[in-house]
Amino acid sequence: MTDRPDPAPGVHGLFAEPDPRFSVCVYCASQPGTDERFADAARDVGTWIARHGGQLVYGGGHNGLMGVVADAALQAGGRVVGVIPKALVEREWAHHACTELHIVETMHQRKHMMAERCTAFLALAGGIGTFEELFEAWTWKQLGYHDKPVAVLNTAGYYDHLLTFLQGSVAAGFMKPYQMDMIHIGTEVVPTLEYLVRN
Repeated sequence: MTDRPDPAPGVHGLFAEPDPRFSVCVYCASQPGTDERFADAARDVGTWIARHGGQLVYGGGHNGLMGVVADAALQAGGRVVGVIPKALVEREWAHHACTELHIVETMHQRKHMMAERCTAFLALAGGIGTFEELFEAWTWKQLGYHDKPVAVLNTAGYYDHLLTFLQGSVAAGFMKPYQMDMIHIGTEVVPTLEYLVRN
């Protein structure tokens, strides 16, 4: 018996599966962070996706971890789909080397297109933009808008405090345990990506 709601009717077409065998939507920072392990993880993610015949979908920026993951995938011969709002092209220096670069009008269009083009969602280290994207993909899954796997790569314990807070929310009765089970928490790149591909 589960408290999980039934899938919402009529919405699955918004999140139809794309053509590649697998396509990972990566959410991450437009800043490099203070620990080199964050960039190392982003580089390893991009490289692994490309070397395993996958496609990277991300926010289209050239700066920070966004640029690292995209450059790594491109250098390893992978397909990279970037989606960036017009207002952020200059601020995040749109990555014009992407296999596909889509410049859209709004953040809503950006996130919708990224969701359409992926088979899985992965959050790396990031700030409020990354948090918002992760929580939205998680919420969509909980509401039945999609059934794609969602994972967090908890490099160097970056998300430890957030995970503790979320467990506190469960204990306080504002979340259900099954909701925590709907996201996969990984600490190593390869097992986390393998989980996303096989699920």
